[in-house]
Amino acid sequence: MTVSDLDRLHSQLSRFEDMFPGYHMEIVEGNIMTSPVKPHHAKTIRLVWNELEAQLSAEWDFTSDVAFPFDEDNEFCPDLAVIPASEAAKNEGAYSPDLIELVVEVVSQGSIRRDYKVKPRWYASRGIANYLIFDPLKGHCVTMWNPGPQGYRGRDTIPYGPDLTVDSPLGKLTVPTAGLPVDPKARPRP
Repeated sequence: MTVSDLDRLHSQLSRFEDMFPGYHMEIVEGNIMTSPVKPHHAKTIRLVWNELEAQLSAEWDFTSDVAFPFDEDNEFCPDLAVIPASEAAKNEGAYSPDLIELVVEVVSQGSIRRDYKVKPRWYASRGIANYLIFDPLKGHCVTMWNPGPQGYRGRDTIPYGPDLTVDSPLGKLTVPTAGLPVDPKARPRP
């Protein structure tokens, strides 16, 4: 994918973001997907970001809702992505997914399939070492590791309550989950 292809994709998405403020937007499987952002979503991102930031060295930094074009049909905007600080300092609107070392998604009612089914394949195919899904609708976290061409070969589901510990190339990272919000209006899912 060339720089002009990346610019074109990001330009497409930027036009729609301006038209629908308050919505998280991505290009997934060739479709522009929108999800309204709720307070539980933003609070989860903030809490996880703060915990991870305190544990990472200065050579790493975060992006949130910044475009990572995977191909012409998939431009994801992860809730949190850990990338080299030198790249984040460039303050770009889009980055190569090959820069991501760890990625975090927070589930919303409209992102369930994308977060659990679509994104793991793409994130793993690019060698992203760790993928964390925080789900305020179910009150649990799913950790995925050991990426391969067909997806992640390791996966655990941990209910909110105990600390989550992730062995990653960035070191051993711990996120307390007892204080993470659970959506009181969420309908149970199968």
